[in-house]
Amino acid sequence: MTRTSAERPRLAVHRAPADGGEERHLVPDASRRYVFLSPHLDDAVLSCGNLLLALGPRADVTVCTLFTEQSAPHTASARAYLRQCAAGSASKLYARRRSEDAGVLARVSAAHVHAGLDDALFRKRPGAAAARLARLLPELGHVYPTYRWHVAAGRVRRADRHVVRRVTELVERLSAPGPTVLVAPLGVGGHVDHVLVRDVAARTGGDVLYYADLPYALRQEPDAAFTAAHGLTPVTVPAAGPGKTPLITGYRTQVQALFPGGVPLLEDRFHVPAGLLTVGGGGGTA
Repeated sequence: MTRTSAERPRLAVHRAPADGGEERHLVPDASRRYVFLSPHLDDAVLSCGNLLLALGPRADVTVCTLFTEQSAPHTASARAYLRQCAAGSASKLYARRRSEDAGVLARVSAAHVHAGLDDALFRKRPGAAAARLARLLPELGHVYPTYRWHVAAGRVRRADRHVVRRVTELVERLSAPGPTVLVAPLGVGGHVDHVLVRDVAARTGGDVLYYADLPYALRQEPDAAFTAAHGLTPVTVPAAGPGKTPLITGYRTQVQALFPGGVPLLEDRFHVPAGLLTVGGGGGTA
């Protein structure tokens, strides 16, 4: 049963002075239970690494990565991604990515779950007919045949309904042990996997802390209609010291393509329902 806003424990925020105005910094609460929903094998750390570091071994933290697999045959877009990663084998690449993710999350004392669903670039339409078409031309059997026109369009297709159900069931199961803060993508950039996970989290009716998806959020703004509809307030977790940079560099298969000039010092950007926040006085930091 969904709790009312009056019954929900709140997350503290400190106002902090900044050039040109005032910032709100999230104060990590290690007494809460957190489930980070990561569409892919790096998203949670890219966008929430500072929060993960701040929570550390004091908190009950699980990072659930949903789309952790691939399957053949591969479309032209999938083959282009493999070339970008200098990977001759998709199965070996994803095995290495899972290993990287487990290693990085161990450094922040977070439990990890790899859900085993196919990445959108590799996701097939269900049924024998689609499988036969895919053998003729891979694009004919895929839910999202191209990256630019399908994966990055931000529209979850009807053929993905079974995936939505599986993600929903998993999120509900992970949330069941007790009061939980879900930490979910905001869908900045429109990647369909991010949008799918965002929408599942929003439908739970529970406490959701939305993160601005990096690196997309370095170039694009959040969906204004979504943030307005959910009454979201922007807050940050700034980097302490090197912040999450050493964690991000642990994703060796991805980091060069994501940050060819080197990983910059990055803050975490969150958007939180106003009813979940308690705002304190100035001078505090996360």
